[in-house]
Amino acid sequence: MRIALFVTCVADTMFPEAGRATVAVLEGLGHEVVFPAAQTCCGQMHVNSGYQDEAARLARRFVEIFGDYELVVAPSSSCVGAVRELYPQVLGVSHPVLERVFELSELLVYQLGIDDVGASFPHRVTYHPTCHSLRVTRVGDAPLRLLRHVRGLKLVELPRAQECCGFGGTFSIKNADTSSAMLDDKCECVEATDAQFCTALDGSCLLQIGGGLSRRGARARPIHLAEILAST
Repeated sequence: MRIALFVTCVADTMFPEAGRATVAVLEGLGHEVVFPAAQTCCGQMHVNSGYQDEAARLARRFVEIFGDYELVVAPSSSCVGAVRELYPQVLGVSHPVLERVFELSELLVYQLGIDDVGASFPHRVTYHPTCHSLRVTRVGDAPLRLLRHVRGLKLVELPRAQECCGFGGTFSIKNADTSSAMLDDKCECVEATDAQFCTALDGSCLLQIGGGLSRRGARARPIHLAEILAST
């Protein structure tokens, strides 16, 4: 199957290894992954900051670039949620391709019917379900099903897992004190698991959590789910 990679801004600039891992996982399963070089931001930040016209232009550009692909994958539930939910509901941009855009774990489990990609990652790992993956893309247990099939991985439950890490895009800037307090709670929960790694579907949340853990001197490190799935 031919699948287009929507790498997203955060993955492109801060988590390029997540984009490469996404390609590696899908190619390892026999799929062809293509990268439309003209792609840009999905416009989520613009919508959240009140720049509707600018966001609508980016939405139309996304449709123009990805409109002919059978499937589109992204290593970000946040950006996928923006495309599927914000485009038609907020920006008035609609196209059949919007229903063919998926975050990696939901693509693998629900669209391709795969929950074992043959990965091996012999470490103690906890999973943080990000707000967008819970409430917008609604990926369900797809990430957990994939993690449970990774050889050598010890999956430990994260206390108060469904609580926000405090990032929320511009929320962490405009409400820094509240964001920091929420992050402290999340980091305490991660440390309580004694995990070596904290994984999630969104690089933005991993940046937030990883920064907090680093400042606390915690042993846990952030890692994108795609990187675990690409490990052998």
